Amino acid sequence: MKLQLEKFGKTLLSRELGGEAFKAFQPTLRELSQDEELEIDFSGVFTLSPSWADEFLSPLLHQLGDRLILLPSDNLSVHATLRILEEVNKRPFKIKS
Repeated sequence: MKLQLEKFGKTLLSRELGGEAFKAFQPTLRELSQDEELEIDFSGVFTLSPSWADEFLSPLLHQLGDRLILLPSDNLSVHATLRILEEVNKRPFKIKS
């Protein structure tokens, strides 16, 4: 399954909004089969803050592990945020090459 993060907005800021987005995504997440991957597409996102991403991506990383696949992005805020989250979670994200 592929998820366009842009559906939650172009500027993804604040812990509260990230948590709300994660809750809104739960019904879709439950539809994933046990072996299905979830690809996250950052295209169309202008700003991704560490707080929003921590509320949305960190729980996905813990739930899905290697089944969470991040698609490549040339957005500097995405790169910086992912580096921070990898340090916090002490676990790298799997990025599709």
